[in-house]
Amino acid sequence: MKTIIKSLLLFSASMAALQAMGQKFTASFTPAASGGSFSGKVFLYLSKDARSPKDDMVGVHSFPCFSIDVKNVKPGQKVVFDDAAVSYPTVLSDIERGGYYAQVVWDKNEGGRPIGESPGNLFNKAIVVNITKDRSKSFDIVCNEVIKEPSFAETQFIKELKSPSALLTAFYKRPTSVNAAVFLPKEYYSQPNRKFPVLYWISGYGGDYHGYSGKNVPSDPLDTTACIRVFLDGNCPGGHCVYANSDNNGPWGDALTQELIPLVEKTYRTNSARLLTGHSSGGWTVLWLQTHYPKVFAACWSSSPDPVDFRSFQEVNLYSDKNIYYGKDSTLRLAGTIAGRFPWITMKNMCSMEHVIYRGEQMHSFNFVFSTKNPDGTPRSLWNDETGDIDPITFEHWKNYDISLYLRSNWQHIKPNLQGKIRVTVGNQDNFLLNYAVHLLDDEMKKLDAGFVFEYFPGDHFTIHTPEYRLAGYRFLEQKYNELGIKN
Repeated sequence: MKTIIKSLLLFSASMAALQAMGQKFTASFTPAASGGSFSGKVFLYLSKDARSPKDDMVGVHSFPCFSIDVKNVKPGQKVVFDDAAVSYPTVLSDIERGGYYAQVVWDKNEGGRPIGESPGNLFNKAIVVNITKDRSKSFDIVCNEVIKEPSFAETQFIKELKSPSALLTAFYKRPTSVNAAVFLPKEYYSQPNRKFPVLYWISGYGGDYHGYSGKNVPSDPLDTTACIRVFLDGNCPGGHCVYANSDNNGPWGDALTQELIPLVEKTYRTNSARLLTGHSSGGWTVLWLQTHYPKVFAACWSSSPDPVDFRSFQEVNLYSDKNIYYGKDSTLRLAGTIAGRFPWITMKNMCSMEHVIYRGEQMHSFNFVFSTKNPDGTPRSLWNDETGDIDPITFEHWKNYDISLYLRSNWQHIKPNLQGKIRVTVGNQDNFLLNYAVHLLDDEMKKLDAGFVFEYFPGDHFTIHTPEYRLAGYRFLEQKYNELGIKN
C-alpha cells in the first residue's frame, strides 16, 4: 500500500511539474477598452495563415483555438490560457510549433453572431508569436480594442430597416430588433402611385445585410414584375435564427411576421403579396416560414436548403443512426465535400472546433434552433462533443423541426393554404450533401399530391447559381404572384 501511495504522489508531482512547464498565454484588457469588470468566456485564436484569426471561418478552416471561463476580471488583471483550457485540436502545449498570428476576444455576447465580430467584444490587433520547443515560455496579450456596431449608409435604392421587437426584447431581456436591407425598384420613383409585391430574400449562413451598405443597386424584378426586396440575414447570437420560434433563440418567426412585416408595409408602398426565396440556411428558412405561416406568404422558392428531412441530416439518419461522427463502418462522416464526393470537412472536426467556439457557428446553430435548454441555460446538444453519440431525448425535440415530418403529419390541415405554393431546387453534387434530404421530401410530397415543384440541377452548392437557374426560380414566383390577380 505504501508503495502505491508513493507512486501516486510521485505521479501527481510529475503532472504538476509538467503543467507548470506547459505552454501558457496570458491576456488582459485595458481601461480604455472597458472600465468595468468582465465575466464570461475568453477566447484565444491562433493561425499560421490568417492575419486576423478571430475572423476566420470556424469549422470550414481548421486552426488552434482555446476558451476559458472567467469571473469579475478587472482592467489590467491577467487571465491564463494553459492546458486546462477547452481546446482544439489539442491542448496548448501540444500544438504544432512555429509562428502564429494570435488574438484574444472577450465575449460579452450582446447580440452579434460570430464571436470575433460581435459588437462590444474586446480584442487585440493580431500579434505574431513564435512557439518553440521551450514550453516554459509564456506569451502576453493585451486587448485594447472594442468591436464597433456596424453602420449602414443608405442610398436611393437601398435602405436600412430596423424593427424594434417587443417579443425578442422580452426574450433576451435587452433591446433587440429585427433588421433588414430594403431594395427598391426603379419604378418606385418613376411610378409614385404604384404598389409593389414584396420578395423576402433570406441569406444563407454567414450573410450580413450590412454588406449592401452604400450600394445603390435597384431591386431586380421577379421576372418581369417590379418588386420590393427585403434582405434578411438571420443573424442572432446562436447563429442563424432561421426565423423559427425556438427555446434558445426566442420567437424569431413571430417577430418577423408580427413586427417586421407590418413595419415594411407601413413604411413602403406594398400590395398584399408576400413571397419568399433563400439559399442554403435561407432555403430551409423559407420552407419553414411557408409551411408554418401559409396564410402570410403567397409562395416560396427554396434553393439548396439545409436538411429538410432528418432521415438524411447530411446523410446521417437521425431516426436510426447512433453516432453523428462515425458511420457504421467507423469511417468519419462528412459535413462538407468537394463536388458531393471528395472529403473536405468532417463532422467530428467541425463539431469539436465548435465545442470551443461555443456559439454563432454552423453546427451548434442547429442546437440553438432545434434543441431544448439545459438547466444552465445553454442549448442541449444532439451529440456528445467527445464521442459523437446521438442523444435520443434531445432528438425528440428536434423532430418538431423536421419539415418533412411536419408536412406528412399535418397535411390535411394545412393543404388548403399550401397546395402548389412551394418550389425546391438543389444541385446533384451539393457540397453539404443536402440533395439527399430534398429527394426524400420530394418522394413524400408526391405521395401526398402536394403540387410542389422539385428540380435538380448539375452543380454543387455554389455553382448551380447560373442565370438560367435564377430565372426559372423567379418565373415560378412571378407565376404564383400573377395567380393572386393583383393589379399593379
